[in-house]
Amino acid sequence: MKKLNRVASLFAVAAVAAAAASGASAQTIDNWRATDGTVWKNGTNEYCWRNNFWTPATAAKGCDGEIKPAPKVEAPAPVAPPAPVAPPAPPKPVTPPPAPVSEKVTFAADAFFDFDKSTLKPEAMAKLDDLVGKTKGINLEVIIAVGHTDSVGSDEYNQKLSIRRSEAVKAYLVNKGVEPNRVYTEGKGEKQPVADNKTAEGRAKNRRTEIEVVGTRNK
Repeated sequence: MKKLNRVASLFAVAAVAAAAASGASAQTIDNWRATDGTVWKNGTNEYCWRNNFWTPATAAKGCDGEIKPAPKVEAPAPVAPPAPVAPPAPPKPVTPPPAPVSEKVTFAADAFFDFDKSTLKPEAMAKLDDLVGKTKGINLEVIIAVGHTDSVGSDEYNQKLSIRRSEAVKAYLVNKGVEPNRVYTEGKGEKQPVADNKTAEGRAKNRRTEIEVVGTRNK
């Protein structure tokens, strides 16, 4: 009977350890990663890009905002107690001001292009001006510009064209005062159409750069 009790205890300990390991592996990382697993950083490698679910508890190791362990404090050497004195009057209670609460903010827009062009149209500039105006009221984290094309032309040519379109958006934003290291650009070529490339109307919708602004503001 004693042997059976020992075996049951060992199984219970193993189950607790497995549950703890499972909980640890479920931790997510909410910083953006490249396809090779590395975390995206800004141009000066000071900040890591974050997705909409980021919190300090889900920050990638070594990134800004990561929860750091409390520093070890050495116990002070014992000292002789001071001579007794009359107790001071109790201080009046002070109510600290409430800590500011921030919320995640995102804005999005599309800039459309003429066939085989990477020049911004007036209506695209107006949309970008509106986005720049909205960034004034938030703590800007990153602006993501992803270029796309229709299916006319080779894959290689369309890939380069999509990058030129995203870079055109970045150049305009920087000219309007946005910090260059806050703008991330990427080209997807013809790989992600939003409309049917078999029609002229569909191809026009696919010749675009998608822009997303990510930041925070106090409630």
